[in-house]
Amino acid sequence: MGDKANAHPGAAGRATAADHPASVRNVVLVGHSGSGKTTLVEALALAAGAVNRAGRVEDGGTVSDYDEIEHRQHRSVQLSLVPVEWDGIKINLLDTPGYADFVGELRAGLRAADAALFVVSASDGVDGSTRMVWDECAAVGMPRAIVVTHLEAARADYEEMTRICAEAFGGDDPDAVLPLYLPLHGEPGPDGHAPVTGLIGLLTQKLFDYSTGERKESEPGGDELPLIEEARNRLIEGVIAESEDETLMDRYLGGERIDVKTLIQDLERAIARGTFFPVLAAAPAAEGARQGLGTVEVLELITRGFPTPPERPAPDVTTLDGRPRELSPCDPDGPLVAEVVKTASDPYVGRVSLVRVFSGTLRPDQTVHVSGHGLEDRGHEDHDVDERVGALSAPFGKQQRSLSHCIAGDLACVAKLSRAETGDTLSSKDDPLLMEPWQMPDPLLPLAIQAHSKADEDKLSQGLARLVAEDPTMRLEQNQATHQVVLWALGEAHADVALERLRSRYGVQVDVVPYKVSLRETFAGRAAGRGRHVKQSGGHGQYAICEIEVEPLPGGSGIEFVDKVVGGAVPRQFIPSVEKGVRAQAAKGIAAGHPLVDVRVTLLDGKAHSVDSSDAAFQTAGALALREAAGDTKIHLLEPVAEVSVLVGDDYVGAVMSDLSGRRGRVLGTEQTSGGRTLIKAEVPEIEIGRYAIDLRSLSHGTARFSRRYARHEPMPQQIAERVREEASVAS
Repeated sequence: MGDKANAHPGAAGRATAADHPASVRNVVLVGHSGSGKTTLVEALALAAGAVNRAGRVEDGGTVSDYDEIEHRQHRSVQLSLVPVEWDGIKINLLDTPGYADFVGELRAGLRAADAALFVVSASDGVDGSTRMVWDECAAVGMPRAIVVTHLEAARADYEEMTRICAEAFGGDDPDAVLPLYLPLHGEPGPDGHAPVTGLIGLLTQKLFDYSTGERKESEPGGDELPLIEEARNRLIEGVIAESEDETLMDRYLGGERIDVKTLIQDLERAIARGTFFPVLAAAPAAEGARQGLGTVEVLELITRGFPTPPERPAPDVTTLDGRPRELSPCDPDGPLVAEVVKTASDPYVGRVSLVRVFSGTLRPDQTVHVSGHGLEDRGHEDHDVDERVGALSAPFGKQQRSLSHCIAGDLACVAKLSRAETGDTLSSKDDPLLMEPWQMPDPLLPLAIQAHSKADEDKLSQGLARLVAEDPTMRLEQNQATHQVVLWALGEAHADVALERLRSRYGVQVDVVPYKVSLRETFAGRAAGRGRHVKQSGGHGQYAICEIEVEPLPGGSGIEFVDKVVGGAVPRQFIPSVEKGVRAQAAKGIAAGHPLVDVRVTLLDGKAHSVDSSDAAFQTAGALALREAAGDTKIHLLEPVAEVSVLVGDDYVGAVMSDLSGRRGRVLGTEQTSGGRTLIKAEVPEIEIGRYAIDLRSLSHGTARFSRRYARHEPMPQQIAERVREEASVAS
C-alpha cells in the first residue's frame, strides 16, 4: 500500500454496474460536523476522475449537489451516495451527516457499508460523539481507518493528532492505531506556517509529492529517512503483532529484515479483519489541480485494505413467519434479499429508494416482495406487498445514471417503489424474506403542529405520512388525550428539516404550537354532590334528581361507578343514564379541563317523575352532581411521570444528576457500565423533560443518551398546578 503509481480510473470514474461482489467496496464516512467528510468525498471523486478539474460531474452539477436544504443550512442533513471507480474496483462512498440530530442517517450508512473512514479535523480533534460511533463499529467488528483533514489550519499538528487518535480509538492497544504516512512540509509562508506538500510512506520509504496537483513518486534523500525511523519501526512492530505468522515477530526482533511486500500483505489483512486501524492524511486539491494530498493513498487503502462484501457477515434473515433462513454469503445467484437503507422523494420521479443488495441480483422491472417490520408506534404503516421495481440508477450529485442490474454487495437507487419505506426488505415474490432491522435511536423531542390553513389541512396527513416513510427516526403521534398532532424528532435541527421538507417538498405550511402533556384530575378526598335537573316548558318537561358520593381510588383505577339506590328512588332504566352522564363529565374534566380519573362514584338516592323523567335528563343530572361534588373538596392535578435512563460519561455524572434534581426528578440509582460510562435511572415529571433531548446534549457535549417510558400519573405540586390552571384560563 503506497508503493503503486497512479491507477488508471477507467472510464472517467463512471460508476458502472459491478459484475462481481469482490469488485465492490462499500465505505461510510463518519465524523463530527465540520470535520471535512463531504470535502473528502469530493476530493476522492476528483482524484478518481469522476469529476473534471472544475469539480463538475461529467453529466452536469457538482458532487455536492445533494439537497436544497443542505445548501441553505450549510451542512449535510442526509445520507448521500457517491460511487467512483479506482483500479477496476467500484467504491460506494456513503457520506453521512456529522450533526447528532441526523444520527439515523449515520446508522443507515453503517448498515449499508462494510468498512468506515473516520474523518477527524487536525485543528478540532476527536469529539465524544465520534468516539461513541467508533465503539458501535467496534461492537460489530467493522474495519476502520482514520483520515486527518484540515492540515492547512494554523493549529494543525499531524503528529499530535495521530497521538490523540491512538488515545481516543486505541483503547487498551494504542499500537493498533498508527500512521501509514508522515507529512512533508514546504517552505514556510509569511505567517511562518509551512504547508503540507506531500507524504512519505513509512513502509515503502517512498516520497509522494502533491505540490503540482498531480501525485509524483520519488525516492527520499538521505536526510529524510532518519526522520521517519522511529515511526517506521513502531508501525512495523504494530503490523507484525497482528500478523497470522507467529514466527514473524521473533524473526524481526532477531534482526531479520522483513520484506516490505510481506508487511503490506499483513497490514491489509489486519485492516480487513478490523484489528488494525491506520491513520492517513488528506486534503482537497488546489484550484485547477486534480489530485488532492493523500487522496490516492486513501483510494488505495479502500481498494486494497478494506474488505469485500462477501468477507463481511450479512444481517440475519428469516421467513415472514420468523423461521431462520441460511443464505450463501453475498451470492449474486442466490435468493434476492435487499434492504432499503434510505427513502427520498424526487419532484420528477417520485419516491426513490437507496437499496443495498445482500443476496441475489436486482433488475429493473422486476416484481419484488416488500416486507416491513411495522413500526406502528412511530406512525409507520405495516405492510407486506408485491411491487414492481422501476429503473435502477447510480446517483452522483443530482444526476442519476442508469444501471442494468445491481448484484449482491452493491448499492443502487430504485425508482417507483411506492410502498417501500426505510428499513424494509425486498425479496423474491415467490420466496419472501425479512432482514433483521438495524437499531434506530428513539426520537425524544416533541413538536406539536397544526395546519396553517384549510388548504394545508387537506394535505397535512399525506405530507406527514410521506415524511415518516422517509425517516424512521421520526415518530408521528395523534395524541387522543391532548388532541394534538405531534412529530417526535431527535433534536431542533432534525425538527427544522422536517418542517422545511413539509413546506418545500409537499407544499404544506404548518404552525408550531406549545406541546401539551397529558394531565389528569382526581379528587383529593371524599365529597358528595346533588344533581338537580328540573325544567318545565310546553309539552313534556325534564325531571331528574340524583345524589352521589365520590371518593378517591389508587392510581390507575380509572372511574368506578357503584349503584346503591334502594326503594326504586331512581328507576332501574335510568341508573345507566346517571353513569353515562358522570363518565361524560369526567372525560371533560371538572377543574381545568383535564380528564377525571381514579375515583369511585356511588349513586345513593334520587327522584324521578312518571312523565317528565328521561334518559337525557338523568345524564344531565349525573354530570351536575359530579360538578357539585368537585366544589366540595380539593381537586388534584395529576401529571405524567416518566422513568428516564441516562447513559453518560463519568465526567458528566454529577452535572446530569444535579440537572435531573432541578427538574423535580428522583434519582433511583446508578450503575457503572463499560467504557467509563454510568447509567443513571430516575423518575422525572414529563412536563420537565420536553426539551431534555436538547439540554442533555448541551450538558454532556453530545456524549450522553437517554430513554424514557411512561411510569404513572401522580399529583402535581400545588404551586405548579396553580400556574398550569392560570395558563389554561388565559389560553381559553
